[in-house]
Amino acid sequence: MHRPTKRLTRTLVCAAAVPAVLVVAGCSSGSGSDSAKDDSQAKASASTSGAKAKKVTPATYKELPQACSAFSKDTLGDLVPKAESKAGASDDESTRANCSWSSLDNNGVEGSQFRWLNVSLVRFDSDVNRGSGDKLAESYYAKQIKDAKATKGAKDLKTAPVSKTGDAATQISYDRKYKDKKDTVTSKQQTIVSRVDNVVVTVDYNGSGLAGEKAPTADSLSKDAQKAAKEAVAKVIESAKGGGDAAGSAKPSAPAKESKDSKKSEESKKGA
Repeated sequence: MHRPTKRLTRTLVCAAAVPAVLVVAGCSSGSGSDSAKDDSQAKASASTSGAKAKKVTPATYKELPQACSAFSKDTLGDLVPKAESKAGASDDESTRANCSWSSLDNNGVEGSQFRWLNVSLVRFDSDVNRGSGDKLAESYYAKQIKDAKATKGAKDLKTAPVSKTGDAATQISYDRKYKDKKDTVTSKQQTIVSRVDNVVVTVDYNGSGLAGEKAPTADSLSKDAQKAAKEAVAKVIESAKGGGDAAGSAKPSAPAKESKDSKKSEESKKGA
């Protein structure tokens, strides 16, 4: 007589347990949905912050001026008289260009004077992976100086900063001997490496006396090299205004830097 009662009791207990299981299952399902949503939001946030971290400052100069137009006729007449320009090969003249001039003032048995001038322009674009154009130019600027100082056979090497020539400029001077037929010739070398924002300008100028003629003085070559370097840097800055003969058709989007003196002058006019 008691067996049906026991069976009924077990049935009611099991039935009462079912809703509890369903409730737990329902809570578990909701928790998983929220967790997936949180993960999605976290990934989106990380992606956004990563994109922000990869942003770099746009490069100032988008093009380079024509390398063979870096110097005026007067400057070329002084440094390399009667010389013709020779443009160097380049896959992309908007990022890399160079030009050279050589001059020989031949006086026969009375001796001759030889001069060689070269300008190299290298521009760097900003890149999210490699960094800003300015930073890349800074690294290349340092490398150019290091390479010039490591020139094989360089004697009496000296380095010095050059003022008012871009953001930074360094001059490397040295002597180097070479054979010209039976004579040993001393070549006086002047290299000036300059940086203006994302562009590096390297000017090489050397001179030597041939057939018994005395070598030029380092001081005279130094002054001429500095003059050429300042002119080449000014040509790069001018190209940002659209006044330079750019190697490409596009013009730099950013203007040349405004000097502090011009800003003060403008402010004093407003105050008056």
